[in-house]
Amino acid sequence: MARAKLFVIAGPTAVGKTDMTINIAQHLHTEIISADSRQVFKEMKIGTASPTVEQLSMVPHHLVGHRSIFDNYNAFEYEQEALKTVLDVTSRCGGIAILTGGSMMYIDALCEGIDEVPTISEEVRAAVMAEYELNGIEYMKARLQQLDAKYYAEADLQNPRRVLHAIEVCLQSGTTYSSLRSNRAKERPFDVVRIAINRPREELFDRINHRAHDMIEQGLVDEAKQLIHSRNLTALNTVGYKEIFSYLDGTISLAEAERQIARNTRHYAKRQLQWFRLRNTYAWFDANDENAVMSYIYECYKN
Repeated sequence: MARAKLFVIAGPTAVGKTDMTINIAQHLHTEIISADSRQVFKEMKIGTASPTVEQLSMVPHHLVGHRSIFDNYNAFEYEQEALKTVLDVTSRCGGIAILTGGSMMYIDALCEGIDEVPTISEEVRAAVMAEYELNGIEYMKARLQQLDAKYYAEADLQNPRRVLHAIEVCLQSGTTYSSLRSNRAKERPFDVVRIAINRPREELFDRINHRAHDMIEQGLVDEAKQLIHSRNLTALNTVGYKEIFSYLDGTISLAEAERQIARNTRHYAKRQLQWFRLRNTYAWFDANDENAVMSYIYECYKN
């Protein structure tokens, strides 16, 4: 009996993954599993560009809006939930499931596995955040080097969230973050086929700019108003919300908030593309050529 297959359709934010994945899932009579670390939160719909009610009605989606921003959710928990979901979907849908999203760590967590790390207490998280706010990221990088020189040498030091998380793990566990990471891919009872879609740079950036404008038109300010009392939660340390919070504080105009959302989203898209390219495990396609993606999937499914 042929092994089940998980088709990963990844790519930068605003490239068009949602619409393409829905079309492909309908052709394959299967369901979609999200790999988006912010769309899991039910309170964050507009600012995360979560699938609309109409889109959700077209194809069953999993791991979208099923958690609260107050939950202590992480990549390890996502791995456990997503793995069970893949097995369920493939058992009901002819041995095929589709994973889509732009959260690089979540994709890797499901496809390769992630090492279990201790749950970070609110006390440790608050202490690390306070230290960061007082001293800045360069100080925290030096702190990480002191706590775990091995991880420091291989970490993405341009990502403050990664730096802070590694420090949290060190402090919570009493040992180094690197000692808790096996760096070995876990066995999966299904084959993984990785696909990445992209667009010409100007076209992608234009879509990002329009998305920033559309989010505000759709009510992002009102959504942020409902969440501003929880702005210190990790989930809300997210492009779109941070800038609108600054607008609500009166420090920038709404037009400037929109400009910053677009700019910061473009920067994020660049980091996503770099991550996917460094993995060297993706077959790349133009997001405008859905037929080519579908042909590749059919070819992989037959083999």
